[in-house]
Amino acid sequence: MKNLGGKVAFVTGGSSGIGLGIVKVLAAEGMSVAFTYRRRAHLEEAMAYFRENPQLKVHPLELDVVDRAAFARAAEETERRLGPVQVLVSNAGVGVHGLIEHATYEDWDWVLGVNLGGVVNALVTFLPRMIASGLEGHVVNVSSMGGIAALGSVGVYAASKFAVVGLTEALRTDMIGRNIGVSVYCPGPVKSHIAESGQGRPEHLARTGYSSPQLEKGAPPPAMMLHAMDAVVAGQHVVRGIRANALYILSHPEFRDVLAARNACLLAAVPNEPIDEARAESIRWILSNPIYDQGA
Repeated sequence: MKNLGGKVAFVTGGSSGIGLGIVKVLAAEGMSVAFTYRRRAHLEEAMAYFRENPQLKVHPLELDVVDRAAFARAAEETERRLGPVQVLVSNAGVGVHGLIEHATYEDWDWVLGVNLGGVVNALVTFLPRMIASGLEGHVVNVSSMGGIAALGSVGVYAASKFAVVGLTEALRTDMIGRNIGVSVYCPGPVKSHIAESGQGRPEHLARTGYSSPQLEKGAPPPAMMLHAMDAVVAGQHVVRGIRANALYILSHPEFRDVLAARNACLLAAVPNEPIDEARAESIRWILSNPIYDQGA
């Protein structure tokens, strides 16, 4: 999708952090952008910016991404007010930091419910509408560098973000030959409020195995946020990825070496023995994918 002007976007978690950066950049490209929020304070901060820039067309919607009925209502309101959605960005996310052995069922349910379930709910709500419209479209699912490599003690978060990467690759495969582009954005540290995500944790999932308040909120070390990427810069990477129909959108070159090391580990683990040709022929259909080697 080269030309974004005049089209409609829907961005979850768009009132702060990476999501707000994406909303600002998409709106500056001439899109009408519906974005979701949970916390009123974040909404007020976001809308202060848009009041100062009235030429940018945005429409905020209060939405918990685990609420499927509310998602359907948000889709209907967006289409009624702005028109059919052509760019869908699933960005809303939460995080906890700590050892997997300390995680409770509630920790797992909360993080997977938002980080993975929110993406699923967005796709089930919007993808059939996007396909039925016949219009050119693009889906961006926001994962993390922690969705490509296990970096630090964030096992619950990593599980959710690895799942988003796999889901996105599968969706890209499904969309081969169609006019819906698909990308997964895997950022490193970006200035955001993810450290405050625990404040929106629902009461029925409040029991956690992470006793430190800092860890419960997933707060990163202060130095990480001090030097984190500006959210608008992150949003610019996303827009370039949409225009290029890039499968992977990566914005942090600092992770090049660890990704190379992980890929080397994968290749080194492949047995150095002759291929069973009969077995290979029986599974030929899953031995390649044009999204990897042809950019499909």
